[in-house]
Amino acid sequence: MKPKVIFALVLAGLFLILLIQNTQVVDVKLFFWTISMSRIILLPLMILIGFIIGFFVGRKYW
Repeated sequence: MKPKVIFALVLAGLFLILLIQNTQVVDVKLFFWTISMSRIILLPLMILIGFIIGFFVGRKYW
């Protein structure tokens, strides 16, 4: 197997372990709103938002 594939599988496994261990419900407060959601939903959502922001900030031209 290629090193990139092995690295991707290890990273995906670690991410899966992180999600499985964080199933508690948390309150997210943003300005005037309070949203209750599971961390298993919150973590991938924040990572996705971070990737989207990084993609647009990293582009040379908008």
